[in-house]
Amino acid sequence: MRVVLFTGKGGVGKTTTSAAAAALAAARGCKTLVLSTDPAHSLADAYGVTLTSEATEIDTGLYGQQVDTQRAFEARWREVQHYLQDVLEQGGIDPLEAEELTVLPGAEEVLALLELRRQVASGQWDAVVVDCAPTGETLRLLALPEALRWWMRRIFPTDRRLLRTIRPVLTHMAGLPLPPDSVFAAAERLSNELADVRSMLIDSAVASVRLVLTPETVVIAEARRTLTSLSLYGYRVDGVVANRVFPATDGDDWRAGWVDAQREQLAAVRASFAGLPIWESAYAAAEPVGIAALAELADATYGDSDPLALNETPDPLTVDRVSSDEFVMSIGLPHADRSDVELVRKGDDLVVTVGSYRRVLALPSVLQRCAVDGAGLRDGQLRVRFRVDDQVWMKS
Repeated sequence: MRVVLFTGKGGVGKTTTSAAAAALAAARGCKTLVLSTDPAHSLADAYGVTLTSEATEIDTGLYGQQVDTQRAFEARWREVQHYLQDVLEQGGIDPLEAEELTVLPGAEEVLALLELRRQVASGQWDAVVVDCAPTGETLRLLALPEALRWWMRRIFPTDRRLLRTIRPVLTHMAGLPLPPDSVFAAAERLSNELADVRSMLIDSAVASVRLVLTPETVVIAEARRTLTSLSLYGYRVDGVVANRVFPATDGDDWRAGWVDAQREQLAAVRASFAGLPIWESAYAAAEPVGIAALAELADATYGDSDPLALNETPDPLTVDRVSSDEFVMSIGLPHADRSDVELVRKGDDLVVTVGSYRRVLALPSVLQRCAVDGAGLRDGQLRVRFRVDDQVWMKS
């Protein structure tokens, strides 16, 4: 089973690139589903077919789906939402405002992730190719599983048996209804499903992200930042597609200028993403629409290699014991600037902020019993040192 997510700055040809790779994989015998999680779907336009919220056959071995994020939302969140609405209304909040306030954060992205999980778990496909939204939305999408689990653990207590015993007393004292078991069940179910999604997407034997870019200064700069942010959240980038590369030419000064400019930018791409495969996709003479044109584009890009091959990359997060009383957690943050990185220990969590992106890392039990002893960023690696805290080390 293979899961590949394609993302990039809006307008770089991300949908075309992902659709082309899927078409070539299917043509070579891999039963492939292309799943669009971009709210502004254009996957159907790329193939020149009609797609729905269910997997639809496009060609032999190739299926497409555009996720309808409204479908099944109520079925997954209704009970929790109704409980929260009751609490807010009894607190004096207008019912309409209460309904708006209880919409699950990132609901559309959550449902897209759950649909991806459902398709992968179905066992129908050799590969699932995900045409993601532009990078900002994709980063929010991929940050959600961990962030929402953290959010729900703090809203819903874990000890349901204790709460069931004292519910009448607390309800009388607070004057507000405490959540029934059905609400806990719904929240736990969603939390577990998100944990499954997260486990699937960080599985080094299954999933990876491909960055799509064009050889332009602004686009490359965003791609570098995206690599940093994806690494922060623990996702592996296993390749870069440089799209719309002008072929060399004679006798056309205008295009020759573009070729020279792109040559410099492509050198910057190779330097920025050293160690990763970089595929160049030529600027086509006509817009590649339809199965044949897309497969031809991918064939020219990947040649005889497997367009969905999983390329090995270092683990973005590791914990090593370096002495009897010291551990080091290493987080890959390529291209991160030291001035943009903040690190805070909050209880059993480590909060890492890089620019405008933040990850709350639940520390493994062994590190919960340690104190942070220092940190440093070097060669794209944030290394956090933990030293055994003698006061708590032997208590757990």
